[in-house]
Amino acid sequence: MRKKIIAGNWKMNLTLDEGQKLTSEIVNMYKDEKISDVVVVLNPPFPHIFPVKKLIGDTPGISVGAQNCSDKDSGAYTGEVSAKIIASFEAEYVIIGHSERREYFKEDNELLSVKVKKALESGLTPIFCCGESLEIREAGTHEPNVKFQLTDSLFDLSAEDIQKVVIAYEPIWAIGTGKTATADQAQEMHFALRRHLGAKYGKDVAAEISILYGGSMKPDNAVELLSKPDVDGGLIGGASLKSRDFIDIVKSY
Repeated sequence: MRKKIIAGNWKMNLTLDEGQKLTSEIVNMYKDEKISDVVVVLNPPFPHIFPVKKLIGDTPGISVGAQNCSDKDSGAYTGEVSAKIIASFEAEYVIIGHSERREYFKEDNELLSVKVKKALESGLTPIFCCGESLEIREAGTHEPNVKFQLTDSLFDLSAEDIQKVVIAYEPIWAIGTGKTATADQAQEMHFALRRHLGAKYGKDVAAEISILYGGSMKPDNAVELLSKPDVDGGLIGGASLKSRDFIDIVKSY
């Protein structure tokens, strides 16, 4: 049975003190409100990983991840952080191919394929992001476009390894633009991606892969989105920086 996952992407936000305060609040709320059936993943900036992991401690159901990793193992790559280094801090997840990495840092499918493999080799669970721009959505080519991102970056993985990957669908046109993707639009794309995975790996394998929604999920739309059969959680941006909002999303299942 595939996991229900709510992952918070802090992006480039929060000082050390602010990050520790947020983590403590989330951990305490998670415990106090007796949440047990949803996996929570906190993805802070790199310097926060160790202090966040320390604050989480042995709390069942809460993990820490990174927002990116290098496609290299080690060497003279100033400013880069390898999957092996991330794993050495006992992180469990890493976001790969976020729309901002694709847009601002020009990361392409070939590079992301390497990063996914490096994450898996290091024992990390990749959260692989895919999605389409407003231009592609309005042209009506969003489904083949996003399917191609999966094909080009993930379809050389074995059936065993693809089940270790979490997919995050990001309708880029619905992030911070004032436009909103409906729950039905989210379900439509999640179903299309699961069917695409099934065509390659078989329905049983596809049924085990968690597909998260990453299009501005908030407490006021989380219940409807998470009620859809192929939406297995959320990759949360802004709302992950407010402990009450974030936990309310977690509780929306």
